[in-house]
Amino acid sequence: MARLSALDVAFLCLETHTRPMHLGAVGVFRQSGPVDLAALRELLVSRAAETPVLRRRAHPVWFPPGGAQWRGDDRFDAGAHVRGYRVPDRRTFEAYASGWMATPLDLSRPPWDLHVVTGLADGEFGLLLKLHHSLADGAGAVAVAWSLFDQPAPAVRSGEATERGDLLSRGRELMARAGAVLRAARRPPTPALVTGESAGRRLAFVRLDLADVRQIRRQHGGTTNDVVLAVVAGGLRHWLTQRDRPVDGVTPRALIPVNTRARGGSDGGNQLSGNQLSGNQLSGNQLSGYLCDLPVGLADPVDRLRFVRAAMDRNKAAGPSDGPGAVPILANLVPPAVHRICTPAVGAAAPLLFDTVVTNVPLPPVPLTLGGAELREVYPFAPLAAGPGLGVAVSTYRDSVHIGLQVDRDAVPDIDELAAAVTKAATTLHERCA
Repeated sequence: MARLSALDVAFLCLETHTRPMHLGAVGVFRQSGPVDLAALRELLVSRAAETPVLRRRAHPVWFPPGGAQWRGDDRFDAGAHVRGYRVPDRRTFEAYASGWMATPLDLSRPPWDLHVVTGLADGEFGLLLKLHHSLADGAGAVAVAWSLFDQPAPAVRSGEATERGDLLSRGRELMARAGAVLRAARRPPTPALVTGESAGRRLAFVRLDLADVRQIRRQHGGTTNDVVLAVVAGGLRHWLTQRDRPVDGVTPRALIPVNTRARGGSDGGNQLSGNQLSGNQLSGNQLSGYLCDLPVGLADPVDRLRFVRAAMDRNKAAGPSDGPGAVPILANLVPPAVHRICTPAVGAAAPLLFDTVVTNVPLPPVPLTLGGAELREVYPFAPLAAGPGLGVAVSTYRDSVHIGLQVDRDAVPDIDELAAAVTKAATTLHERCA
């Protein structure tokens, strides 16, 4: 069975009741006839049972000390992971998703959870998928989700990580990475944009027209990811202004995870093609990251985009492996036993490096269906690191850019206003293309 990497172990060690370390996605499907909840649940149980990665749970091993290994669960019952619920309307569905995202996974069994939610209007139903970050990163989560859809997952090359170098070279690499990260730490840290430590969560769903985003790119340059970062910065500016908070000179820093399996793509979003997907081979984490200041203090939306473009161009020129945002690579160089002892304390120091996480989860550029129902919307969600009370995840699917906002409920009680501010920022930037 596969051994957990040091980074996978780190995600296990970061798990707390108030900071569960799982990834989530909320999909909305539409079909022509009535929605049969029992039939949908039966279909999902059947497909989950045939996906080997969903049978795994982590078991401790003697060597390396503190390490773990994925093993099949002899008592695995896919039906125990798939639940069905009915809600009266879309608003209740979104509130239900918030409570679901706040609930930690049971790590004594395979760490995933799937809910089917009916009761939405116009033949729609929701699918909520949750995976622990130790089991998969964003690319792996997409591969697992693909195994549940009607479209067959293609056979692909292995995505398993390879060992790199001897102990001496790894030690030098560890010191180099640690030096880059330490130099990026803010001493003292700047006042956090949003902080929170409660267990409560609120989710919001923002949908942008992909054609509008592409028009912005054509006129002002940059990637889709650059545009989204500029829109998030503008949304934060509008939201802070509404709260009578200062915005001049405010530049919160975002950690932007980078998938190191397969990089590239014209949209700058690390898009995955069909031959890069497999629910069994894309388990575990292969990540690096960039750090990017968000120009909340700039009033002009085009200036914000130019600022982000320049920052991200510098990041890409340096590459994802050696810069100060390569925190995941640094974590993967640390022995598992050290993670068991030190990672919770180190995780609490996240505000020294960043204020929020903005992650792009790549989706295949093909229509997806479940039981014949068409996937219309899909909103990803990443875990909230210790300290920051706001997380942003983005997926481009078909004709839309979907943005999932997750906040600490106590830190951001007005998430609907924040979502509206992000939408307003996108509209304001697009109007400059007229």
